[in-house]
Amino acid sequence: METAMPIGAYLIQRLYECGVRHVFGVPGDFVLGFDKQLEDSPLVEFINTCDEQGAGFAADAYARLQGLGAVCITYCVGGLKVANTTAQAYAEKSPVVVISGAPGMNERIKNPLLHHKVRDFDTQYKVFQQLTVASTVIDNPDTAFQEIDRVIAMALRYKRPVYIELPRDLVNLPGNPNYRLVLNQENSDANALREALDEAIAMINAARQPVILAGVEMHRFGLQEALVQLVEKTNIPIAATLLGKSVFSELHPCYLGVYEGAMGHEDVRQYVESSDCLIMLGAFMSDINLGIFTAHLDPKRSINVTSEKASIQFHNYEDIRLQDFVQGLIDANIRPRPLELPPRVHTPLESFPTPGKKITLGRLFDRLNAFVDDNTIVLADAGDALFAGSDLIIHHRTEFMAPAYYASLGFAVPASLGVQLANPELRPLVLVGDGAFQMTGLELSTVARYHLNPIVVVIDNQGYATERPMQDGKFNDVLNWNYSKLPELLGAGFGFDITSEVELEEALLASRMNPDSFCILDVHIDPSDTSMALKRLTSSLAAKVRSQRDR
Repeated sequence: METAMPIGAYLIQRLYECGVRHVFGVPGDFVLGFDKQLEDSPLVEFINTCDEQGAGFAADAYARLQGLGAVCITYCVGGLKVANTTAQAYAEKSPVVVISGAPGMNERIKNPLLHHKVRDFDTQYKVFQQLTVASTVIDNPDTAFQEIDRVIAMALRYKRPVYIELPRDLVNLPGNPNYRLVLNQENSDANALREALDEAIAMINAARQPVILAGVEMHRFGLQEALVQLVEKTNIPIAATLLGKSVFSELHPCYLGVYEGAMGHEDVRQYVESSDCLIMLGAFMSDINLGIFTAHLDPKRSINVTSEKASIQFHNYEDIRLQDFVQGLIDANIRPRPLELPPRVHTPLESFPTPGKKITLGRLFDRLNAFVDDNTIVLADAGDALFAGSDLIIHHRTEFMAPAYYASLGFAVPASLGVQLANPELRPLVLVGDGAFQMTGLELSTVARYHLNPIVVVIDNQGYATERPMQDGKFNDVLNWNYSKLPELLGAGFGFDITSEVELEEALLASRMNPDSFCILDVHIDPSDTSMALKRLTSSLAAKVRSQRDR
């Protein structure tokens, strides 16, 4: 009779088969048995982080590059700490497998008050049902393998997180020896796909100025190369949403820029909004993607296809896969057209550094734009790090990452862990405000432990500068840390305290010359100094307020 492998071992094997090589987490007594399986496994490495939230953000970033990520934590005190990171993964379509240890099934008899328990034994499970696309409690060895495969398949299908609760007395039990994995191939409804493509192709060919607006799902479903094929076959110009930034090479002649309503450049906004055929592929129209709803996009001139819906003008089509629709456009007889784009305005970096000149946010990002190279991936935290970072020119596909919809502070530093373990060829350039750094910045300890080398730029402007224009108060202030001294605490890395252009230049050159450890640049910025993107947004909103007031 065939012997089945232990349930925990099967879960590890399935993660490996789906591309996972690292699992991020913090140990705890209800998950120690599975942690030991991970440690002993030749397939997957367990990465201990300082805090569960750091593990969750690292797994999210890993998933965005690798296609699937995993975080492993203990029951409730660990699990509920990754609720926020799981919510972000759900909102921004990142397929993370949340694995939580739990009390054994035999321990639950008569409902005892075990440590870490909140209300009922299924309280945490109920929470994660609201934050994931699929969830399960592995409570039966006979169905364990089937349940593991079901939820992982849902993560891969919908590019959203899933939850697996693993009671500690089942980790080493064998599953069903007769179980066999069956992979179901999903297909579009052929008739709906054909009709949608016919309508879309006719609309594109009749258009005077078609434009593609590419969103985050083109990242998540691995459609970057298909996007290049479509653009180069048709010569249709392309812009990206903020969440979709770097889905297409920003050096390509067909690339317009990031479209983000009033936050973006006016030439990009005018070109996109004047299009008579806007082809939105994998784009979600969130408030930040739309420049806090300052965008003006006309549905009657739009083709809008995501993994969840397809609409052309005011016609809706069901059961159409985004992948099949994009491939259908590539295969279609779409009339190529001459490329006529507004000239790009690339302001060359003025002489840098200027001796004796204080560093400003604008000059910082001008210099960082020149610093970014082919092996750089930019990780921007929420706030002005993101808004200013949106103007950086990214050289290759999927080399800009930010929580540009959910906008949780504290993402970028732990994200550098996930990114470098997913792709060691990339060196992260982390852009983070001082407030966000104080939330998760000590994950640099984990960075040092695993010998990684991000360059961390702390925008040290004494608090939450993005919020000050909305409503200022002492609640926007933070304690001023000596960020450049952190390497002394950790016994690793290099720190730089920066107030001038000369000091910035020296720090960037030194960071480039020290690829074997992390570098942290504490860049002192005046609290009133904000990015051009934020200025563009507030200027537009102010004009809207004045027009409403004058009516």
